[in-house]
Amino acid sequence: MSKKTIVGVVIAVAMLAMLAGSIVSSDWENMNDSPEAIPFEPDEGGNLPTDSVNYVLFEDYGPLLLVLGVLMFGAIIGGVCISREEEDSDDSN
Repeated sequence: MSKKTIVGVVIAVAMLAMLAGSIVSSDWENMNDSPEAIPFEPDEGGNLPTDSVNYVLFEDYGPLLLVLGVLMFGAIIGGVCISREEEDSDDSN
């Protein structure tokens, strides 16, 4: 295997480990609870209620979203690199 392949495999394993760690460390206890009315607006002091969508999304699941964002960014960059490699290999004429 080439050095480039080894580095790619190491990065892929590290990213999968980060994804698995973020999934395992997330709180899944209330996943199947019945739906309730969710407040969207801040209270009088300008603070978000702890049961609002914005608070839960960015405060409780923030690390998970960060890891997923990095994974998606890596997928975009990987797709661009693969498409460039395919263009380079088509120069067999």
